[in-house]
Amino acid sequence: MLNKVSIDDIQVKGKRVLCRCDFNVPLIDGKITDENRLVASLPTINKLIGDGAKVILCSHLGKPKGEPKPELSLAPVAVRLSELLNKEVIFAADPEVVGPNAKAAVEAMNDGDVVLLENTRYRAEETKNGEAFSKELASLCDIYVNDAFGTAHRAHCSSCGVASYVETAAVGYLMQKEIDFLGNAVNNPKRPFAAILGGAKVSSKIAVIENLLDKVDILIVGGGMAYTFMKAQGKAVGDSLLEADYCDYCLKMIEKAEKKGVKLLLPVDNIIADAFSNDANTKICLKGEDIPEGWMGLDIGPASEKLFADALKDAKTVVWNGPMGAFEMPSFASGTVAVAKALADIDAITIIGGGDSAAAVNQLGYGDKMTHISTGGGASLEFLEGKELPGVAACTDK
Repeated sequence: MLNKVSIDDIQVKGKRVLCRCDFNVPLIDGKITDENRLVASLPTINKLIGDGAKVILCSHLGKPKGEPKPELSLAPVAVRLSELLNKEVIFAADPEVVGPNAKAAVEAMNDGDVVLLENTRYRAEETKNGEAFSKELASLCDIYVNDAFGTAHRAHCSSCGVASYVETAAVGYLMQKEIDFLGNAVNNPKRPFAAILGGAKVSSKIAVIENLLDKVDILIVGGGMAYTFMKAQGKAVGDSLLEADYCDYCLKMIEKAEKKGVKLLLPVDNIIADAFSNDANTKICLKGEDIPEGWMGLDIGPASEKLFADALKDAKTVVWNGPMGAFEMPSFASGTVAVAKALADIDAITIIGGGDSAAAVNQLGYGDKMTHISTGGGASLEFLEGKELPGVAACTDK
């Protein structure tokens, strides 16, 4: 059970608080095209303002690879945040991040003021967790708050290193929510506990499968990775996505599930196509049939949709990571829609593990029906693998 000091546990009035947020937003011609991450950070920022902190915000944006790139400046974020917070966010435009502008802006702060630093990845040391830059960031503040779960799996200066040089490193509301749901719900779930894994490759989910098989009652496998499981069981999969080197591993996982009494469900039918295209010819490959050469599986079929939905009916905790098919093409979205609908209809804690599944649930209009949608792709996967995340570990234990 992870139990970290949160912003509700600390006194911040009159203190300088460095808050690491996730402002890694898409920009086109200097305009923010999706501000979900900005909006998600507001509860923590507003709490710090309301409690009288001097709030210093920092984040990375894109991959400037250690040098200042004007198109990856956080200046547009400062403008939009000022509007969202209804108060001026002073932008410290230092290419070295902690420079004369930042120092002067912090020095001039009153309680409740907000300053935003420049893109932390303008500094090459950021991604190497360099001691000097961590200390420079720490020199600006009395307290550190990490609210950027999306980078919690990276040991970087602004998400991890700085915490070593402050007295208190707390977690913000977003980070706390991720710990509560992804960390603690998975390790201490209400049962029956089901996990749904999709996406393209078995190789990218090995550690997740291993970890979840020790915890779940039901494991549902769909998406491209299902075809490697099917091939392992001796079925022909045509031109479907296949990682032949992982067939033995899949058989071991099927064996492990049997030994542990975990119900492991694979697709019983598939929507197959003669090309990777929304306009391809399609048909249903029924239970027991091989996928013919020249055809590829691109979604689960209607019988699999029903099988998976029925298996989830009595679940009390469900974690979902990865779509059931090539959902970005409408012809192959049905399986992913069916799983989203099944989760929306049950009385359970439903946790969407970031990345493509989060995008799918939101695009399909089921986002508000889920208990929690993770804000981290790689970070949520590593949490599900049972790994310790550097950005979480660095925060102060209660």
